[in-house]
This record gives sequence, structure tokens and C-alpha cells, in this order.
Amino acid sequence: MSVDLLGLSLFLLQQMCVYLVVAYLLSRTKIFIPLTHVTIRPPHKLTCYVIFSLFCIMGTILGMPVVHAIANTPAIGATLGGLLGGPLVGLAVGVTGGLHRYSLGGAFALAAGIDIVVQGLLGGLVHRHLVRQGRIRTLFDPYKAGALTFIGVVLELLIDLAVAKPFDQTLEIVRLIAIPELIANSLGAAMFMGILLDRRALIERQSSIFSAKALAIAARADGVLRRGFNQENSQTVARIIYEETGVGAVAITDREKILAFIGIGDDHHLPGTPISSASTLEAITYNQVIYADGNEVAYQCSISPTCRLGSSLVIPLVGEDNHVIGTIKLYEPKSKLFSTINRTLGEGIAKLLSSQILAGRYEQQKALLAQAEIKLLHAQVNPHFLFNALNTIAAVTCDDPEKARDLIGDLSTFFRMNLKRPSEEASLSEEIEHVNAYLQIELARFSDQLTVEVDIPDSLGWVRLPTFTLQPVVENSIKHGTSQLLRPGRVSIKARQDGEDLVLDVEDNAGLYEPKPAGKGLGMSLVDRRIKNCFGASYGVTVTSERDVFTRVSIRVPLEAASK
Repeated sequence: MSVDLLGLSLFLLQQMCVYLVVAYLLSRTKIFIPLTHVTIRPPHKLTCYVIFSLFCIMGTILGMPVVHAIANTPAIGATLGGLLGGPLVGLAVGVTGGLHRYSLGGAFALAAGIDIVVQGLLGGLVHRHLVRQGRIRTLFDPYKAGALTFIGVVLELLIDLAVAKPFDQTLEIVRLIAIPELIANSLGAAMFMGILLDRRALIERQSSIFSAKALAIAARADGVLRRGFNQENSQTVARIIYEETGVGAVAITDREKILAFIGIGDDHHLPGTPISSASTLEAITYNQVIYADGNEVAYQCSISPTCRLGSSLVIPLVGEDNHVIGTIKLYEPKSKLFSTINRTLGEGIAKLLSSQILAGRYEQQKALLAQAEIKLLHAQVNPHFLFNALNTIAAVTCDDPEKARDLIGDLSTFFRMNLKRPSEEASLSEEIEHVNAYLQIELARFSDQLTVEVDIPDSLGWVRLPTFTLQPVVENSIKHGTSQLLRPGRVSIKARQDGEDLVLDVEDNAGLYEPKPAGKGLGMSLVDRRIKNCFGASYGVTVTSERDVFTRVSIRVPLEAASK
């Protein structure tokens, strides 16, 4: 019996090695990734069930017939299926493996089928216990997996003795297969779990490397391409990527030419020269990642036949509407192959750079829009105001030449300030000076029919706000308010601090305000939108009005932000 026992032990260990080789090969594929984490999501549970059911069935098929029984290793698949997948997965694996074993027949068919179900449930119950105690990582302990499978095999042998008949023959078979099955199944489960741990550690190392490199690149390249997608900025970013990734070379192109090249081959891959690489042109045309590893997909430098670069990864940079605006290219020399981490990192870098370029273009468009809005306010103010001002000056020239000269000086001040303020912001003092020049002409125009009160504390004069914030609002109060009255009009301009905000109130005594449809009331709507663009939706212009009594326009900007 000792020879038979030794032979059976060696046979099961041999079969266990085949079993583990299959497990190792599968661990190199993506199908094993869900098994490296605690299985929670239904798709992952399904994957866990399928894989361990197959291993459970394979353990039975690879077994060795012994009289009316089979010395085998399905306990590995059943126990680990429950341990990693939970009670339901363990039960499902056990039922699948048990039905398969029962279908093979023999005196031990029923007992063996029950064995496998019990082992699946055992693993599942231990899974539930450890998860509830918060000891999730211990699920992947090889020693625990081996010990649990050992217990599962002991239960199997006891069930065999209780169910299989005749008892004497069952006892003899159990004595023969007990030690080989205990050794093979326990050792196999521990080694299987070791394979999973190795795969898990590899994924974590790759994730750690990816995260560290991605964060380093993001930190160093932050904002560079926002300043413009040009040759100078691209060269800076390419050098950062080259230093952080350690690849053979890095290139950045737009749709037509090389913007930057750093690394091996920089003597003939020259920035500013047209794109000659077919793979780059293909990536731009079809918005696809083109990977030439130099092995399965041939790579040859399109410029120099003696170039030492042996593989390339071309990734499109995508702008608005998924339109390709350029590429980033990573190269490795002929003596080195691309790693998965470099390929994954390259695709992540491309997304980062695309986002930066998009953000930069958005900021440029926003700045252009702000300039256009300022020019639009110029165009709105100047024609009709100039016409009214000249008429007023002409009217007073004969009666009061001195007054006419003063008004010409005010008009000159008004337009000079228009011309000298092309920037997007001004101090409150400058805004008041601009408004005062405007008001002097309006006061002369309406004579004793208009009075203006200005109450601006000197302590707030430093606060900065978007240019042309105040004048269009004051003009509205006169043009659409007091100028329509038969009685004298009054306009007050006040500034006050409200917590961390500056509030400007422009109030008239006409009370003729009527909300305008979208697209109307251009001056005040532009002021409101520009403030919101600068400081957020909680700031801007609000209007309070009581018909025929008053209209108050309040402008709110943050003190701290506005002062920067």
C-alpha cells in the first residue's frame, strides 16, 4: 500500500502542477484581474464563478481513478471560488462541480458531488465572516487558503465515509486517498493564491508607477500648453515627458509639422520640419492610436535609415468636437521594447495635454470675447453720446464760451479715458473719473432738470473691477430714466462695503425700468455678464424698481478678488 500511496501522491502532485501552470498562464491575461480584488460587482462575480467552475471541473478530469472513486483536486476550485466570490459564488461553483462529478458515476458519485458543494459553501462562509470583520486582505493569505482547503478535504473524507457504500470498501479507499488529496489540494490552493497575490502585486506596482509618473508630469507641465500650442511650449512639455518617462525619445506635432523632439534621433527629427511619418499622418487622419512595436508591426524611421529608434507609439491630441489637433509620440530604441506602463502612460499624457490645450484655447477665446465686449461698449457709447455732446457744446458756445471750453475739456477727458483703458480692469477711482467726465456734459445738456449726487468713500477707490462697469449703468439711468421725466431728475451714485464685497448703487427717481427680453438692454447685460465671468454667478448686476418712484441698479463685486 505504501508504493500505491507514494505513486498516488506523486500523480496528484503532477496533476496539480499542470493545474497551476494553467492558472499561471491565465493570470497573465485580463480575465484574472477581477480575481485580484474582493468580488462585489455582479459581472465580477460571474467571472469568478466561470473561472473556478472550470478549475473545479478540471480538477476532477485530471484525477486518477481509484477502485470506484477518483483521487482528484476539485476542492481547490470550489474552496477558492467561495473564498474569493462569497457564499453565492461558492455555492454555484460547488453545484456546478458537484453535478459534473455526479455525472461521471461510480459508488462515490453522490458523496463526491456533495463534497464539492460543501467545500464551495465552506469557502463562501469564511469569505462572509472575514468581510464582516473587516479583514478583507486576509482573504488572499496563501496559508489561510491552504488551511481552509485542508479542512474542506477533511470534510470530504468524512462525507465519503458517511454516504458511500459499502463502508468497509469506502474506508479502504479513504485510507488510500486521504494523504495524497490533503497534500495536493492544500498545497495547490496555497500556490494558486500565491499566483493571484503575485498578479495583484504586479498590478499595484504598475498602478503606483503610473500614478507617480502621471502626477510628476502633470505637476511639471501644468499650464504650459495653456499659454499656447506652439513650438516653444511643446519643446518644454516634451522635455518634461522625456525626463519623467525615461523613453528613448518624445515628439509633439501639430497637424502639419514637428513642434518638438527630445531624445534619440534629435539630429534628424528637427522641430519645424513637415511630418513625414506615415503612422503619424494615419493617427491624425483617423484619430487612432498607432503602435509599431518593431516586432509584430514593423517600424522604420521615415527620415534616416540609420536611426536607432526601433518602435513608436503615436497618440492623437484631440481638441473641440473630437477634432485631432496634433499628436504626441513616444519612441524606444531598437535595444528596448515598449512596456505596458509606457503605453498606458502615453495615452494618459495625451489626455492631459489635450485638456491643457483646450483650456488654453478657451482662455484665449474668453480674453478675446472680453476685448470684443469692451469694444462693443465703446461702439454703443461713442456715436450717440458724441452727437449729443456736440449739440450741447454748440448750444452754449455763443452764450457761455467759457462753459463751452470746459465741456470740450470734459469731452476730451471722456474719450481719452476710453482710449487709454484697453485692459479688462480699472480701479473704482478711474471708473468715477470716467463717469464724472460723462456727467458734466449731461448736466450741461439737461441744465436745471438734472442733479447728480456722488458718494464714494476714498477708502474704496483702490478696488479694481472690470472696465466700463459704471458708465453704462449711469448712462441708462439718464437715457432711459430721468431724461423721460417732465419733473427734475435726480441720480445718485454710492459705494459701500458689504462684508467682503463692494456694492455700487446707481439710483434714479424716474422708476421707469422695464425688464428687457434676452438680447436687449445690451450695455447693462454686458456689464452683468463680464462681472459674472470674472467673479462667479453670485456677483453682477441686480435691479430694484418701484414704478414712477425709483430704479436702483446694484453692482456687486468681491473686494479681495477684485483687488488682485
